[in-house]
Amino acid sequence: MFRTLRRALCVAAALLLPLAGVQSARADGTAEAAGAGYWHTSGRQILDAAGQPVRIAGINWFGFETGNHVVHGLWARDYKSMIDQMRSLGYNTLRMPYSDDILKPGTMPDSINTDGKNTDLRGLTSLQVLDRIVAYAGQSGLKVVLDRHRPDAAGQSALWYTASVPESTWITNLKALAARYKGNSTVIGIDLHNEPHDPACWGCGDTSRDWRLAAQRAGNAVLSVNPDLLIMVEGVQSFNGTNGWWGGNLMGVAQYPVQLDVPDRLVYSAHDYATSVAQQSWFSDPSFPANLPGIWDKYWGYVFKQNIAPVWLGEFGTTLQPAVDQKWLAELVTYLRSTSAYGADSFHWTFWSWNPNSGDTGGILKDDWQTVDTAKDAYLASVKAPAFDSGTPGPGPGDPGGSTPACTAAYTISSDWGGGFNAEVKVSNTGGVPLKSWQVSWTWSGSQKVTSMWNASHTQSGATVTAVNAAHNGSVPVAGSASFGLGGAPGGGSVPGLRCTAT
Repeated sequence: MFRTLRRALCVAAALLLPLAGVQSARADGTAEAAGAGYWHTSGRQILDAAGQPVRIAGINWFGFETGNHVVHGLWARDYKSMIDQMRSLGYNTLRMPYSDDILKPGTMPDSINTDGKNTDLRGLTSLQVLDRIVAYAGQSGLKVVLDRHRPDAAGQSALWYTASVPESTWITNLKALAARYKGNSTVIGIDLHNEPHDPACWGCGDTSRDWRLAAQRAGNAVLSVNPDLLIMVEGVQSFNGTNGWWGGNLMGVAQYPVQLDVPDRLVYSAHDYATSVAQQSWFSDPSFPANLPGIWDKYWGYVFKQNIAPVWLGEFGTTLQPAVDQKWLAELVTYLRSTSAYGADSFHWTFWSWNPNSGDTGGILKDDWQTVDTAKDAYLASVKAPAFDSGTPGPGPGDPGGSTPACTAAYTISSDWGGGFNAEVKVSNTGGVPLKSWQVSWTWSGSQKVTSMWNASHTQSGATVTAVNAAHNGSVPVAGSASFGLGGAPGGGSVPGLRCTAT
């Protein structure tokens, strides 16, 4: 992709649509959520460990690839509340861009507010913060794809290596991440390198430029450490003289498929954008937007339609300001196939981006890092899909454990009309034993008072509120959750930091 503008980064209820045929029964006869365990491919579909088809319908949350060395927005909000909001909106997967800088020993994150929020991230390295995000995402029923977005925080690279980050370092770091999360099926795959572009080629045979051969080397190295991971391989920019978006040209797959040592682990990935990123010839075609499905078929859609492999649209986005961009997004969502009609027999996707500070696309969140761009989010409604099994994600480094009851709580403002507001609080069991009871407390920074509360009882002393579980929701299984809601006044307050205790 043309990147003169992009990545100039700043230093409502969920629509949960049923996936046709994607539930099996547990031994007790109840339905089992799709997505359990590690995933594999079969033709153009991705299947979970039980063989149920799943659909990636997610969001990009960037920042680990920048000089902040951590996802953006933690200066404004707690990471748990962000993940809870993603889940509530119907996104089921996080694509997490990173640079190799976070693999350097002792790399510390910047711009995290730990004063009343993100308190459990205080003093952690960037990798340790990633561990916490992965752990909480898994508890919330979200999956994670790690995206090697840049060799270092300075910027993207056309090839998978640079003078300062050679191929050997790239592969060593990919293997390190694969090993770090081995056994933790929240991390279901690795996107090997973001947006290869000219002079990268596909199938040319020049080992210094042939991305297809490099992807095979790296993919097999990852699988040698963690054979359960999906390997996401993006396209290039040009093939046989036909140019497209950076990373968006998979035309070479038909003649030169990627060949991995472990079968059924390969997912091809493309990127596609609108005019707010750059102009392409097809936007000015007289037949636009009717010409777009043919364009997508040529560049990447045929891989899915010919049942070669699953196709994941890892990035697509727009400011949604020009009318042409609105037509593009509407046509693209139709092309991706609605979940209600096709279930998981569909294209996979992660929208760019959650962040509002993407210079030429904006995000699902607005500049306050709280308010949802409902117009943009609504375009994606038909292709959203259910969250996944939130069972214990495995022994990865960020996973909870132990025999002591433990919990966390996340606070999300669901509506605010100035004179008052409503909020939801989710309590998650982060320990290794079931909870018998829990309580959550917080201190507002303003003059807010609780006017009503449901599914919990409360006391308030000054600005400090303590909420205690109701009789019906005090018991919370391992990796499970409970929730309560409240009304308060006045509105306009910030999200407070929460303290959760459990027995």
